[in-house]
Amino acid sequence: MTTVLQQAADARVAAIDLAAATRAEKDKALLLMADRLVERSSDIVAANGVDVTNGRASGLSEAMIDRLTLTPARVEAMAEGLRELAALPDPVGDVVRGSTLANGLELRQVRVPFGVVGIIYEGRPNVTADAAGICLKSGNAVLLRGSGSAFSSNAAIVSVLRKAVTDSGLPADTIQLLDATSRDSVKELMRARGLVDVLIPRGGASLIKTVVEESTVPVIETGVGNCHVYVDESADLEKALAVAVNSKTQRLSTCNTAESLLVHAAIADRFLPLVLAELADAGVTVHGDPQVVGYDPAVVPATDEDWGREYLSADLAVAIVDSIDDAIDHIRRYSSGHTEAIVSESVTATRRFTARVDAAAVMVNASTRFTDGGEFGFGAEIGISTQKLHARGPMGLPELTSTKYIVTGNGHIRR
Repeated sequence: MTTVLQQAADARVAAIDLAAATRAEKDKALLLMADRLVERSSDIVAANGVDVTNGRASGLSEAMIDRLTLTPARVEAMAEGLRELAALPDPVGDVVRGSTLANGLELRQVRVPFGVVGIIYEGRPNVTADAAGICLKSGNAVLLRGSGSAFSSNAAIVSVLRKAVTDSGLPADTIQLLDATSRDSVKELMRARGLVDVLIPRGGASLIKTVVEESTVPVIETGVGNCHVYVDESADLEKALAVAVNSKTQRLSTCNTAESLLVHAAIADRFLPLVLAELADAGVTVHGDPQVVGYDPAVVPATDEDWGREYLSADLAVAIVDSIDDAIDHIRRYSSGHTEAIVSESVTATRRFTARVDAAAVMVNASTRFTDGGEFGFGAEIGISTQKLHARGPMGLPELTSTKYIVTGNGHIRR
């Protein structure tokens, strides 16, 4: 067996014990993992410094450097995410539905772990702790395949987490890190059908496309975020300004950051000068359609590629639309199905928008940045699913489980 297949086999063994672990046992491990992360914060940040230095030398963009960078505060946030997970209900064993059939058989559909979950992700080492924690809490063993750019950080984090898991009494192979120095580990993980139950890719469009198209292991697709904010003709301009600017600038490098702004023509003269000025103050480069270019000489003419792009940088595509239906048509053409927002005081307009826009999350008078497991109260999330089967939107603990039927009889036989 290759190293990856051996790790997957070891994870499968660990998953048997983990599936039977009580909530108290799993929460004990999560809390110890959190404490150890804080205790070893300086070691983790030092390891991360190696990755950041190497990343800058290799020409990583500032957005990717931001995703890669760990600080003591970010390590503490990782630990706090694990503590929040410990406080959440355990989904394993929950009864989804149940009944007593006419023949007296008792039927229960209950939540159970997937078993072994593989996570393939880029850049952000905080995903390492989030993914490990949410998989453990939901009773799954996890195989983590981060990017080579974060390998030192991920190795330091996983070393801490595995020791904590072992000290808590659970199997160390509950959490394993795959080699990120070779692409072969990704290929082997994608082909480990029968050992790995599900793969979840987190990263850019090319990574997700590769995993979806080439994996023989079932995949839960997490999508890129080409998110839009549409400012309707009925919008309160103060609300619209706050939502549009926050959606773009609160953090540039996340999938729920807005990448396009659509403004109704009826309010363009009043709203565009305000929002263009605030975006300029925030250092955002606006890529505008011909009408938007006419409002400010600093606006860069937009290309066809700009409308479908996930920038993950201080760039925003801006267009003027003649109607809400034009906005919806534009969104349906270019959206990645992640998060779309409308700012409007019209009940009719918001109902039309929410009914016709096809996305995992639709915001009404709120920033796109709220599409997040933590913000939704789910605790640390495994990703934002943009597909429609099994899970859609922020994937919390229940989304990391499957179900099975338990049927209890009293010597029943079928005639």
